[in-house]
Amino acid sequence: MITLYHCFNARSFRPLWALEELGVAYDLRMLPFPPRARAKDYLAENPLGTIPLMVEGDTRMTESAAICQYLADRHGQGTLGVPVNDPAYGAYLNYLHFGEATLTFPQTLVLRYGRFEPEERRQPQVAEDYGRWFLARLKAALPALENGFVCAGRFTAADISVGYALLLADQVGLGPRLPEAARTYWEALKTRPGYARAQAAQSAAAKAQGISADW
Repeated sequence: MITLYHCFNARSFRPLWALEELGVAYDLRMLPFPPRARAKDYLAENPLGTIPLMVEGDTRMTESAAICQYLADRHGQGTLGVPVNDPAYGAYLNYLHFGEATLTFPQTLVLRYGRFEPEERRQPQVAEDYGRWFLARLKAALPALENGFVCAGRFTAADISVGYALLLADQVGLGPRLPEAARTYWEALKTRPGYARAQAAQSAAAKAQGISADW
């Protein structure tokens, strides 16, 4: 059984979405955000205090895009991944990690300096600058987004990675500033049954475990 430690609509939503797309059984452990400050016991499981943490047997992973790649390779039977001999393999890996390293990173600074820091430590200019950074980097992906999927002509784990960055954009208030192609792509991804199941799963688990969905 896979165990996934997760905060509502945080980076750990990527592997949760992947699990639902694949139909793999899992145990979902909800945590308040940020867990390193609000769930100290979690540090015994993950000393970094970050989410996600996915555990399967002796395998323990903490990087959301890497977990999606692992799930696609180990449990996907070719559905979420792209074979190494496929011409789209390079684009698949690139967008799988582009979603996290290039698109999600600047938004974490928007969150920190626009919302999470105490009022006296917030820096609206920093939040605005990194919001623009995100939007500028997103432009590089627009030609791919206009195709409906970022690679291989079908839905893959790379779409989960990039799609989550757009979910986060909505969460941090950047949604109205998304280019039309990005908004159209994201609205289409949200119609997927796997996405709906992942949203429902985290809502049900949060309610059952007494965890707030608010950040």
